[in-house]
Amino acid sequence: MHEWLYGKEGYYSNMRTIGKEGDFYTAVSTSMFFGGSIAKRLLSSIEEGFLTSKTYVVEIGAHKGYLLADMIQFIYTLKPEWLKTLTFVIVEPFSANQIMQKKYFEEAFGDAIELLHVKNLEELTCKEAFFVANEIFDAFTCEVIYGNEMLFIEEGKAFFAAMDSFTCKKAEAYGVSKGELCLGYESFAKAMAKSAERFEFITFDYGDKEARGDFSLRVYAKHQTYPFFGLTNLVEEKLREPLLFDALFQKSDITYDVTFSHLFQAFESSGMRLCAYSTQMKALVDFGLIELLELFADKVSPKVYEQEMNRIKTLIDPSFMGERFKMACFRKEKA
Repeated sequence: MHEWLYGKEGYYSNMRTIGKEGDFYTAVSTSMFFGGSIAKRLLSSIEEGFLTSKTYVVEIGAHKGYLLADMIQFIYTLKPEWLKTLTFVIVEPFSANQIMQKKYFEEAFGDAIELLHVKNLEELTCKEAFFVANEIFDAFTCEVIYGNEMLFIEEGKAFFAAMDSFTCKKAEAYGVSKGELCLGYESFAKAMAKSAERFEFITFDYGDKEARGDFSLRVYAKHQTYPFFGLTNLVEEKLREPLLFDALFQKSDITYDVTFSHLFQAFESSGMRLCAYSTQMKALVDFGLIELLELFADKVSPKVYEQEMNRIKTLIDPSFMGERFKMACFRKEKA
């Protein structure tokens, strides 16, 4: 999976289009009110005194930077004076993406907003931060577990073989006997814990609290979903997808469901506290989506309002993103 997504020719190692012209949609590509609601949560955390108006606002996994830019637009509407004191940062390992993000910010804000970059969390050191990420943990590389074996791919052929002792212990610890196991949550949580003395971290992803006890690994290509095993030699030929592994390798997105209980343990073991866990629908409403819509309705025509409401329905409708996606909020208190 690492080679598929992050190798030299990997899917995320190159600039990819998200949205109608790409392979999949995200909440960010659906409506600006996703970022707006998160911005309102940031302002609430400042107003309650947990953070100050001098905090670092840090997006992880930003793609083109649309989410952070949407947040800035809403901060400008609600608390414009804080744009002078907040510091905006994107964690981005790929230089081509950094260039793309800087260009977008220059087009959107001119020289009014300074955008900073770090390649990873280890490069970031600050007193306080508000971290935000959308759909990053489903892109962490994983091992695929089946009993006492794990999945291997060699020369385009898939097969299960014995697990190494480290992976075996982790699978046992998190109760994974069939499904995906991410081994990167702990190191990510430790890096975040070291990067700031005090912070709040808001993350959205799809999955469930407990492991589902089955495989969820799948591929997205041009808005079509392909069960991973249907692309391999591990299923009968008559049950295989029309496209096979080699046709989609590194050219499409590969993902799986996040097991949030594993994520909770990883962050709590690094000294962070889980403050909230809910569906995306509940989280956005709790953050202030309704209040933002009321302000929006007073400033635009009924037609424009209706168009935006149709986009927002995708974010909160239980049959779309509303229930399938979850939000987790972690906080680290200053020692």
